[in-house]
Amino acid sequence: MVVKLSVALVAFASLVSAANYKRVACPDGKNTASNAACCVFFALRDDLQANVFENECGEDAHEVLRLSFHDAIGFSRSGSLKGTGADGSMIIFDSIETAFAANAGIDDSVDALSPLLQTHKVTAGDLIQFAAAVGISNCPGAPRLQFLAGRPNATVPASDGTVPDPQDSVTKILARMADAGFSSNDLVHLLASHTIARSDHVDPTIQHVPFDTTPFTFDTQFFLEVLLRGTGVPGTFGNVGEALSPLPFQGEMRLQSDFAIARDSRTACEWQSMINNQQLMESNFRNAMAKMAVTGQNVNRLIDCSEAVPVPVPAVRKPATFPAGFGPEDVQQACPNTFPSLRTDPGFFAPQIPACPDGSLNIADCP
Repeated sequence: MVVKLSVALVAFASLVSAANYKRVACPDGKNTASNAACCVFFALRDDLQANVFENECGEDAHEVLRLSFHDAIGFSRSGSLKGTGADGSMIIFDSIETAFAANAGIDDSVDALSPLLQTHKVTAGDLIQFAAAVGISNCPGAPRLQFLAGRPNATVPASDGTVPDPQDSVTKILARMADAGFSSNDLVHLLASHTIARSDHVDPTIQHVPFDTTPFTFDTQFFLEVLLRGTGVPGTFGNVGEALSPLPFQGEMRLQSDFAIARDSRTACEWQSMINNQQLMESNFRNAMAKMAVTGQNVNRLIDCSEAVPVPVPAVRKPATFPAGFGPEDVQQACPNTFPSLRTDPGFFAPQIPACPDGSLNIADCP
């Protein structure tokens, strides 16, 4: 009798649980959601994919991902800087924030997203973070990001200085990140975004130059190549925030901040740990982005609408390899842990592009 009663209670509990999680039919007649508040994001997702990203891991996907960080980092636990985090202030106060030097070029993504506020009933903060999650889903190897909805719109612009510059010291960058609530490991994990990043403004003579040789793939090659010795620059020499690149002849440029973070004792081992470990990089990035996307927000007031985020394009699963002409001797290793054993791509080392006007490859020799 006791056994039968227990079985009955379990069955009843299962029915109650199923009732509590009954899905809601969305007004579009095509989708169902765990919460009615999530329905609006299905239409927004389709609009973004068709009209902004064109279902590709292209320039707009990269720029919107950058925007998601620049918007969210506008927060200060110490109160030394103004801003309420991931709140859409980059769109709401675009005339102010896009003028900051660290936000150069970000007006492109602001302009691309702003019209969607007129056609979809979402807040600016939700739009930015959701768009970033949708855009990166088009990049092979990217993780499926969490998305929580319900951010209130910003009421004040973020201060100039909330976004670190590539020429800043590691100490200054870590201090800025800590003030926004991020650890040194969080910083390294977020920099996985540079696997699919581009730079149009560090060197204005270069347009649409990837940071690594596989610009459309979210993979660990970036973490290897940043540790290789630099040989030159892909454009003009003397740009603030740029370091010598190992593959300038392939159009690869290197940010000074990436160079320094990869070699700093506080971050080097975390950096090295992700070389040739796709699963670890994806997991680290997913968790860091989940934290970044709710900076300054009360998560207890947000609703999980992750179901509206597309399932990402599968990873290419190419292991990290030394580019042709490079090997272990070219690694500027700063972490004492054992460096992973990697293959070298076949082929010959292409001619180096001089970093200085006089033909010198040594940055210290430049007149």
